[in-house]
Amino acid sequence: MLQPIDLLGEWTLRRTVHDRRAGVDGLVTGTTTLTRAAPDEVRWDETGTMAFDGRTVPVARTLRVRRSPDDRWTVHFADGRVFHDWVWGSAVSHACAPDDYSGVLAGDAERWTVRWEAHGPAKDYVLDSTLRRRSHAAD
Repeated sequence: MLQPIDLLGEWTLRRTVHDRRAGVDGLVTGTTTLTRAAPDEVRWDETGTMAFDGRTVPVARTLRVRRSPDDRWTVHFADGRVFHDWVWGSAVSHACAPDDYSGVLAGDAERWTVRWEAHGPAKDYVLDSTLRRRSHAAD
């Protein structure tokens, strides 16, 4: 099972967005950088461009991945709220009423994926992200 510290470095980001409710697809391209922010914390920065529904806009977000005293990792939003547990290769969830999110992180130290599905009265979409080490981006 990969830990966040195994993934430190710069990654090319390609994320497809399939909004079933709106009937449109989108694409995010950019960079994800994971850096050690503290002994028990990894900073996860994403920057790029999203092409969606005929528009192109810049996008960015920052997450924090923190290790607890019992050696478990948890992903947090930039404001400190918990997003989800860091569990490699198994389903994770994020409750955000009224919608439900389920996701999975999988892959290896050269190429990994993050998939999120959101279902509920406000959302119905799938996000599929592929991250490749910057040195292997053309593969």
